[in-house]
Amino acid sequence: MQNKEAIGTVVRLTGGFYTVDTPEGLFSTRARGLFRLSGVSPCVGDKATVEITGPGEGYLVDIAPRKNVLIRPPVANLDQLMVVVAAAQPGPNYRVIDKLITLAEYRSIPVTMVITKTDLGDGSAIANLYTQAGYPVILCDGQYMDEALRQRFAQALAGKLTALCGNTGVGKSSLLNRLRPELNLPTGEISKSLGRGRHTTRHVELFSVLGGLVADTPGFSAIEIEKLERITKEELPLCFREFRPFVGQCRFDDCAHEREPDCAVRAAVEDGRIAQSRYDSYLALLEEARRIKSWEK
Repeated sequence: MQNKEAIGTVVRLTGGFYTVDTPEGLFSTRARGLFRLSGVSPCVGDKATVEITGPGEGYLVDIAPRKNVLIRPPVANLDQLMVVVAAAQPGPNYRVIDKLITLAEYRSIPVTMVITKTDLGDGSAIANLYTQAGYPVILCDGQYMDEALRQRFAQALAGKLTALCGNTGVGKSSLLNRLRPELNLPTGEISKSLGRGRHTTRHVELFSVLGGLVADTPGFSAIEIEKLERITKEELPLCFREFRPFVGQCRFDDCAHEREPDCAVRAAVEDGRIAQSRYDSYLALLEEARRIKSWEK
């Protein structure tokens, strides 16, 4: 007799097991070998079909077509990326932040910036930087959550599948604990010798928060970010949304916005319409993009 099937959402990924939330309940599953043959790895957020083999157990046998997917964190069908930045302890790493935003733009995933730990440092400069670049920004301290701020997060999260992303130690799990205290997620202290946080999130999991689903993801280093995506040098300028009004206004159609004369993008940097740190991130990513061979894309 054929096993019964159920359809749901992958809400947890850890140690080769996939937890799928279905109308019939939660199922702990392993993926069938066909996924290895096809080169597709199931992700949190996937709409999945489970072949039920016993109470709360089964095999993941199919996933529906995705509207988007990230490699790291392994999350599919995102409605937005919430990039979490600490005002201090650790301070912002703009290369990592801008790489994440660039990846989201490349995948057409909306971005919201969240600046945490404003009780430990002034987050206004970071907020102004990304507001100027065209992104919504939410500021919060590391301890409290008043009703007005809670409503701001509710408006941002309700009805959406959101991934919290950012460097280790910026306070992603702490933020989720304040938004939904019963989660009681483990949090880590900042290493004084290294100036960065210790990993406390070891897997990717979706949590129901303020009417939406939120993925708390492991922190990661700038080295790991380099492996995320292969964006070509031709595609890169359009992944910086504040560049877009100026792309096409340069003297040369193939302008790389680096050293060419009469470059509209560089002119916008010089007169303050594009922030210098964002342009510096673009140049760093441009150098990375130039190392991509056509067969690697």
